[in-house]
Amino acid sequence: MPRRTTAAAVFAAIVLSLAGCSGDGGEDTTRSSDPSAGATASPSTSAPGESPSPTPTPTPPPSATDAASASVTAPPSASPSPVPTAGQRQKLVTMTVTGGFAGVQQEVILRGDGTVRTSDKGDTDVRRTSAAQFTRLRTLLGDPALDGVPTSTVDKGAADLFQYTLRFDGRTVVTDRSAERPPLDRLIDALGKWLPA
Repeated sequence: MPRRTTAAAVFAAIVLSLAGCSGDGGEDTTRSSDPSAGATASPSTSAPGESPSPTPTPTPPPSATDAASASVTAPPSASPSPVPTAGQRQKLVTMTVTGGFAGVQQEVILRGDGTVRTSDKGDTDVRRTSAAQFTRLRTLLGDPALDGVPTSTVDKGAADLFQYTLRFDGRTVVTDRSAERPPLDRLIDALGKWLPA
């Protein structure tokens, strides 16, 4: 009997020493040389009775093919840029205004050197635009939306409206402004400021 008791005591001491516990219930004083020993990683902690929250799955970055297809399908920028100039002899735009009760006949010509020639029933005048005015007029002429303006917008039933004939970029456009054409209306308004009062 004494041998069995001794063997049992030895076995219990070995088990306790392997488990890293002391016989008096104190803290563990043994450390493992393996840094991963005894460590368990938990992706998330939860209270008792709750299920652990799912770990989000990272979204893969877009591939080069996706980026290339996105750049191909992106709409091109359609912001206006000033039309180029080629000196005094170049007529960037000519606008003639006729009609109305008084029988108006006026003309304004914007030239490539930044000068504006106006005429009113034979009386002519030449003035020079400022750099900002010249850039503004050229930018209005460079608006891509002007390409969509119809050649003629005239109300046949309205006899007293002014008729505006514009020649620019090899085109002739006629309108009485009975229908809104924003890119053309902006150009007419800007050129109209140069007409004799």
